[in-house]
Amino acid sequence: MSKSDRAERLLNVLFALMASARPMPKSALREVIDAYRESPSEEAFERMFERDKDELRGMGIPIETIEGTDGSGGIEGYRILRDAYALPEVHFTGDELAVLGLAAKVWEQASLGACAQRALRKLESLGDGAVVDGPVGIEARIATTEACFPVLLEAVRNRQAVSFEYRKPQAATADARHVHPWGVVSRRGHWYVVGHDVDRDEARVFRLSRIVGIAMPQGPSHAYEIPSGLDVASMVATSTPEEFDTATIAIKAATALSLTRRAISIEGDVAQIPFGDEDAFAAELVGYADSIVVLSPDSLRATVIDRLRTLTRPELAS
Repeated sequence: MSKSDRAERLLNVLFALMASARPMPKSALREVIDAYRESPSEEAFERMFERDKDELRGMGIPIETIEGTDGSGGIEGYRILRDAYALPEVHFTGDELAVLGLAAKVWEQASLGACAQRALRKLESLGDGAVVDGPVGIEARIATTEACFPVLLEAVRNRQAVSFEYRKPQAATADARHVHPWGVVSRRGHWYVVGHDVDRDEARVFRLSRIVGIAMPQGPSHAYEIPSGLDVASMVATSTPEEFDTATIAIKAATALSLTRRAISIEGDVAQIPFGDEDAFAAELVGYADSIVVLSPDSLRATVIDRLRTLTRPELAS
């Protein structure tokens, strides 16, 4: 079953319980929800319903179990009290709406962009005013090239374990890691995931650009708790030394002179330019096309060439 099917089923359970004026028996839920009605057996339905109920409660939705009044100790049904679940009336000042608008712009080019925009439109419908873009001159973006970014972000949100292959600096091969992710954070142009390394039984910080391939979710949601008071940004700051390499680049045209402003040395038309994340720097260099030539390191040169080939021959990307 796909994630969208499960999400639809959970929403249907939520709507059914909120719409009912009386506690709703499981038998009634099975009748009105397609996925329950199509269960191959009563046992399969029971397992599915129990998982859904636990997952909804894990999201903070107050599903109440109402016991019967006949003294037999049975369960009459389930309900969600609107007063216990509904949000209080929300109002924002103009400055607060501006901050929310700026925060949403951060996610415009990321996986949460559509959700952020829908949330803003709902806030505007409250009547406090339009959400503005934020202070003039500030352009906030989150750009990620790592394929594992949305997987890890969702794993943090769902408290679900992940596994991935991770290559340490200067290591020739990657090692398998099994992690309970606590948070994903950006620092100095790099993305990191912080979590509990299950195999090593300690907290670890992993740079996303060193994850080989993609991260794979493992096991059920809500499988662990994130430590209270955790400051993932501080953990990344204290555990990641500044890491820079130097690229030797031939500047062939005036359109690439902006690169020379970052050079630590220049001899003729050859510049030495420091960089951190190789993939991110390669993506930047591709934008200069034939205005530059990467001379070293070999890995950066190969990455730029591969990206250029993909652009000119899209079938190579498959």
